Amino acid sequence: MRRRPLKTLTVLAIAASTAAGTAATANSAPQQSDSRQDIRNVIYLLGDGMGRTHVTAARDRFMGPGGKLTMETLPHTGAVATYAVEKNSAKPALVTDSASSATAWASGVKTYNAAIGVDAYEKKVATLMEQAHAAGFATGNVSTAEVTDATPAAQFSHALLRGCQGPTYSDAACLPKKEDGSYEQAPADKTLVTPIAEQIARNGTADVILGGGLARFEPDDQKALQAQGYQVLGSFGDPKLPAQTAASQKAATKADLDKANGKKVIGLFNRGNLTVEHNKAALPADAPQKQEPTLADMTRKSIQLLNERKQGGSYDRGKSKKGFFLQVEGAQIDKRSHANDASQALDEIKAFDDAVKAAYEFAKKDGHTLVIVTADHECAGFNIIEKGTYTNAEAVAPPSNTDGGNPANNSVPSRSSSGAKDPARSSGIVNGTGSGDAKNFGPATFRTPDDPAGVKDGSPEASLWLTYLSGNHTGADVPIYAYGPNGGAFAASQNNTELYGKMYRSLFGRSPQQH
Repeated sequence: MRRRPLKTLTVLAIAASTAAGTAATANSAPQQSDSRQDIRNVIYLLGDGMGRTHVTAARDRFMGPGGKLTMETLPHTGAVATYAVEKNSAKPALVTDSASSATAWASGVKTYNAAIGVDAYEKKVATLMEQAHAAGFATGNVSTAEVTDATPAAQFSHALLRGCQGPTYSDAACLPKKEDGSYEQAPADKTLVTPIAEQIARNGTADVILGGGLARFEPDDQKALQAQGYQVLGSFGDPKLPAQTAASQKAATKADLDKANGKKVIGLFNRGNLTVEHNKAALPADAPQKQEPTLADMTRKSIQLLNERKQGGSYDRGKSKKGFFLQVEGAQIDKRSHANDASQALDEIKAFDDAVKAAYEFAKKDGHTLVIVTADHECAGFNIIEKGTYTNAEAVAPPSNTDGGNPANNSVPSRSSSGAKDPARSSGIVNGTGSGDAKNFGPATFRTPDDPAGVKDGSPEASLWLTYLSGNHTGADVPIYAYGPNGGAFAASQNNTELYGKMYRSLFGRSPQQH
């Protein structure tokens, strides 16, 4: 393992040439907006792994089936197809990962799973955040994951593999493998094998960076950021140490964030991903994790910082009429769904919806802000099943219909005990701890606001029964919601690559040439 040095000016030059080159080709034919309102800001929020059923289940859980989450109150709704392509081809790969999906909406190209800001043939592609930054918009990137993780990374870095996060370089993390197991030759463009943390610290693409991932950064990254005018919250470590530890680095806190007032701000609130809200709530008051901001906290603060910046002050007044572009990710929905942890996944959807509310409230007051809410892919085949039933994916024969009055329903369990596994029809679960235990097929149950007061989570009496079909992503379309000027453009069944063009037209008022 070694640190791959990269001169600051080299990276800045690469980023600038990428953004400027695409901007030169992008600002082509003006396009008629479908709104009479002037669009100044775009806020793009995504719940990682949040499928249609995730939204429904969270609604049932927290609002009751007759209620609505904030995202469901946005006036324009549609659906997004999420598939990727296989490497070095245009052949569809039906189930995407977060890296490929984020590259699709950030750059408008389909690419292979694990790719960050490159097309299927490993060619660097400009991102919307780079283009917005080059054009004078204020920019922000917020996540509850490490800021070097796939979704935030695809807006402000370029890498052949999403694992090339840093702080050190390794062939295994940064270079794809060939069929014979050896690694591909390093590309001529060294940016593509430069650790993502190192790129973020030197390219200045995002003015506000909030999230986790402190362990990915080193003291020389802090020095590079401060040289560009960033207010760095916390500390990236001790430059005298060869490697940083939890003791040498200081994670930023919500109190630090509340006081932040820089034109450029970076705050990393955990050495890894931010703490899952469900776990944070159970910790003692003096636990360090309690000092982490919520996603809604980070969203409100980033909007404040970006909005103040674009209004002028000591910032370049020549650009003061430009608005901002902000991406916000609720990352833990996906991570908890991978673990088939319905309880924490639901809480993370609620935390994400609180961030949507923060953005929506700003947009309603501002009148010139487009808010888009969607997901990168569905995760784990999350589903709502009828109370008293259970998954039957491995049954020898389909459960018999015991409700003669309603042939569409199996309102009574057809098997005498839940979780029976049939080896003739199933290879069993392959993901996660406890996967060999057949009882893990049993559904998770949750009370809803309509249940009687005495009904508890995890009981047979609770109304909301949830199951997973997988421990991984699925190929299902995901929902999309929009509010504000040009929001109607997203009320369609669309491909994830189309989101790039629609957001570009919203910011720039013209079509990108390549889309």
